[in-house]
Amino acid sequence: MQQRELGGTTLSASVVGLGAGQVGEADVTEAEAAALLNGALDLGVTLVDTALSYGSSEERIGRHLGHRRSEFVLTSKGGSGVPGQQDWTPGSVRAGIEQTLRRTRSERVDVYFLHSCPLEVLQRGDLQDTLDGAAADGLIGIAGYSGDNEALAYAAASGRFGAIECSVNVVDQWNLRHVVGRAPELGVIAKRPIANAPWRFAERPTGHYAELYWERLRELDLDPGDLGWAELALRFSAYAPGVHTAIVGTAKLANLTANVEAAARGPLPTEVLDGIDAAWRRVGSDWPSST
Repeated sequence: MQQRELGGTTLSASVVGLGAGQVGEADVTEAEAAALLNGALDLGVTLVDTALSYGSSEERIGRHLGHRRSEFVLTSKGGSGVPGQQDWTPGSVRAGIEQTLRRTRSERVDVYFLHSCPLEVLQRGDLQDTLDGAAADGLIGIAGYSGDNEALAYAAASGRFGAIECSVNVVDQWNLRHVVGRAPELGVIAKRPIANAPWRFAERPTGHYAELYWERLRELDLDPGDLGWAELALRFSAYAPGVHTAIVGTAKLANLTANVEAAARGPLPTEVLDGIDAAWRRVGSDWPSST
């Protein structure tokens, strides 16, 4: 699988990465988690993204990939939800990093993101100082910010981060059009590349996390043609200008394999991209990124 440099960092990663949120869910067995995680590396996936808040994801990465730690870039996220620490404080960030290291059985987290940290907190600057200290101590490689919209724009322009993670997909293009690529030194990880697969639902999935994207897909009125929705969406995100890797969240190796195979077919044809762009300009220009 194609490997790309992550902006101006010293890291490189596969064009498709694994979003390991579902790996941490209670209905995923240890055997299933082991098969997915090891299968991902065997496919050539060289970036695994997790977070403090993703259930048992970090622990499972440690159990099943600890012996293969040199084979992949590990990214994780935190800043809140640390027992005994006030959210969005230097203590919560440092304790979260240390917890991730223990859970993943790692000596260093390659990229550690502030996870949807509010803009007003970013503007204080003390959490960025904490990340700098963790990097100086060798606990993390690169400080990152994960989020969307105005907070993402602030983080990307601040010069305090080496990587960003944000929503980029065919129905969620605010970050792509306003932030991604404007600071080429930043490594860029696209999350939600297949837009939560809203095409699964014939009718509005009220209350489901895919509901907003379902509405937007109908308004865009696109035709996936022979490609099918999943391939159209994945190839759009993975080859969007400025994106270095697109993380696919799944608990099933078959789904990840299908996405790896789709990405291997390269960028979408120009006429398909032109159609998506025209649809976005017609109805989506004012749509903020989904948070």
